[in-house]
Amino acid sequence: MNEPTAMRSEIGQQPAALRATLDALTPRGGEAAALARDCRQVLFIARGTSDNAAVYGSYLLQAHAGMLATLASPSIATEYHSRMDLSGVLAVALSQSGATEEIVETLAWARDCGARTLAITNGGGSPLTQVADVAFVTAAGAELAVPATKTFTTQLAALAVLAIALGADLDPGLLRGVPDEIERMLAGPDDTAAIVDAMTGAAGVVVSGRGHAYAAALELALKLKEACYLHAMGLSWADLLHGPIAVVDAATPAIIVAADSGPALPGSIELARRVVAAGARAYAIGGGPGLAAVSSLAVPGPQLPEWLAPLGLIVPGQLLTEALSRRLGIDPDSPRGLSKVTQTA
Repeated sequence: MNEPTAMRSEIGQQPAALRATLDALTPRGGEAAALARDCRQVLFIARGTSDNAAVYGSYLLQAHAGMLATLASPSIATEYHSRMDLSGVLAVALSQSGATEEIVETLAWARDCGARTLAITNGGGSPLTQVADVAFVTAAGAELAVPATKTFTTQLAALAVLAIALGADLDPGLLRGVPDEIERMLAGPDDTAAIVDAMTGAAGVVVSGRGHAYAAALELALKLKEACYLHAMGLSWADLLHGPIAVVDAATPAIIVAADSGPALPGSIELARRVVAAGARAYAIGGGPGLAAVSSLAVPGPQLPEWLAPLGLIVPGQLLTEALSRRLGIDPDSPRGLSKVTQTA
């Protein structure tokens, strides 16, 4: 495949998409704050890539706004048809298209149970926006590749705007600098090539992170499943150490995703040491010189604080996935068995 794939082109469009999204949503923080006044909890409703983004939102709100946040089980609404008191809850539904019926139905259910509702979607005028009290429409533009890239990072940006609006003690000026940092990363050399070479014969992979970086680890694992057909497990390293680490061996490497600072970094470094000591390979994305020093191969992460690092950490993962997919003879734009909008019951 000589022409750039749509996935690779869309990875490169992320700085512009993030700037446009922040320009559109930052002035609307007051709407979200007014909507959530007196709310004590946030309930995130999502599937797939959007669910991984919601994990990031959950960490932001709990670590920086002191607000309880949980991920919904949509089947409670769509299959079990349970009723519950959701007064005092802000229900936030995330969907790239805004057209996934399960997510639309679950947000409507939350509204009917007394929740206030907010949608985050790239689909302006979509069914999801019609259900929500407030809609944050991202400005990712059209995304042609089935594996989501720019719609994921713009969702993370929207969640950061939401967290700040809900009282998170975070500097919005740093958020505005994220597009420039991703642009810098994309303009540099492709540091993922050596990992792509090493992973060509892998039977599977474990992708691990913790804290804010956990969302990026989950999303990278999903991308490797979608576009490379790898058996990829996304796990917090705390969960990994409780037993599943047994699957990491000479044929199954670990990719460890970490911010360059923060309370989760020492454990990430220790995990890499343990993986290498067991005769397996540990590939680092981010984590600074400390993680690189104990890993088999390493890719530098973004120069961003921990709370913003996932927006940059996922970019090398996207590049790795796209290149590995092509190396394996797969078209990353159209993986088998997938479509852009997934409908679930």
